[in-house]
Amino acid sequence: MPVKMKADEFLKKLKALRSSAVAKSHDHLASDDDDAILGVRMGQVFALAKEFMEMTLPEVEKMLESPIHEMRVGAVSIMDFQARSKKTSTERRKELFDLYIERHDRINTWDLVDRSAPWVIGSYLFDKPRKILYKLAKSKKMPERRTAIVSTLYFIGKGDVEDAFKLAEVLLHDKEDLIHKANGWALRFAGDKDRAQLLRFLDKHAASMPRVTLRYATEHFEKKQRDRYLNMKKEQGL
Repeated sequence: MPVKMKADEFLKKLKALRSSAVAKSHDHLASDDDDAILGVRMGQVFALAKEFMEMTLPEVEKMLESPIHEMRVGAVSIMDFQARSKKTSTERRKELFDLYIERHDRINTWDLVDRSAPWVIGSYLFDKPRKILYKLAKSKKMPERRTAIVSTLYFIGKGDVEDAFKLAEVLLHDKEDLIHKANGWALRFAGDKDRAQLLRFLDKHAASMPRVTLRYATEHFEKKQRDRYLNMKKEQGL
């Protein structure tokens, strides 16, 4: 394996791109686990990950173990690029899936989940049983619950919306705003594919669902129809 495909070489190149101004603006990306924010623009991290996309999974796992947030962004980006590649074997796709699930403790912020879950988890599960998503949806950890719903974006893109609606219902009254938003995005996207099913979902839940979820879910509606559902919450005093 070329030296450049090592985790420490990725870090060396990453450090050459850091900026104190970017570090200050990226403070919000840190998790509760004292993440170190190096200060590299996400576009630069993604471009660097593409250079390293042939990296072996043991080296990717080393990157996941890093306390530096951008290293973990790089790791999940490499995983995403590999999962998207038509050259990637079935065996490697399973290895990517397994690594994501086994090291979810290091995929511990919303941006890490969003960067990789649709392709690493969603694409792998597309033609397989999806019980793992329902298990994740009941996790005590927010990133794991977010993985459950964000992974369905891949299914929705393929016209399969059933699990998106089911998982959105499981997570509908979650305590975290980051889940409310992800639910709303998934419902909106699913509704673009199947408006009738979204309307049935909203008829049942609009009055009690979190307002941010409802706003995102109805974002593509015409004003009159959107106001109808938003007013359902007002009528309930919510």
